[in-house]
Amino acid sequence: MTELVRPDVRYHASWIVGVAEFGGQHKDGGSDLLEDVATLTHQDAFAAMVERLRADALEETPRAADRVPATALWIVHGGEFVGFLQIRHRLTPYLLEEGGHIGYSVRPSARRRGHATEALRAALPIAKDLGVDRVLVTCDEDNVGSRTVIERVGGAYEDSRNGKRRYWFEV
Repeated sequence: MTELVRPDVRYHASWIVGVAEFGGQHKDGGSDLLEDVATLTHQDAFAAMVERLRADALEETPRAADRVPATALWIVHGGEFVGFLQIRHRLTPYLLEEGGHIGYSVRPSARRRGHATEALRAALPIAKDLGVDRVLVTCDEDNVGSRTVIERVGGAYEDSRNGKRRYWFEV
């Protein structure tokens, strides 16, 4: 069963393998919090990254002016890390145009198995609990897989801007 979990050190080994599939570096749901994966093979560095991801959900956590609080979640199946998901608590002008409230990515070896669909479906009530009543999710125009996920979960297409398809969910 696919589930969303808060970042946790117990997924260290499968996280390292999964992120390597993205080419060695990845932005966790759009966040710039990740460092070089080689550094994160060390337990202490990984634990510090997990704590930063968790702290990013708190309003009081210092951040750049163009950043908003965001809840980072990991997509897990059978106890193994298979992807990232991030819920941004509100929208900046950029996020309203292109980024949306929720971003997600599934590691290449785990794609086309329903993980993204289940994760997005599970993320919507979490977004509502965070105070987001209308959720924007975007994808690249040419990303057929993500478009299919969003439409399967019930996103209502609004328009396309700057090469991004924009979908809304009422939660």
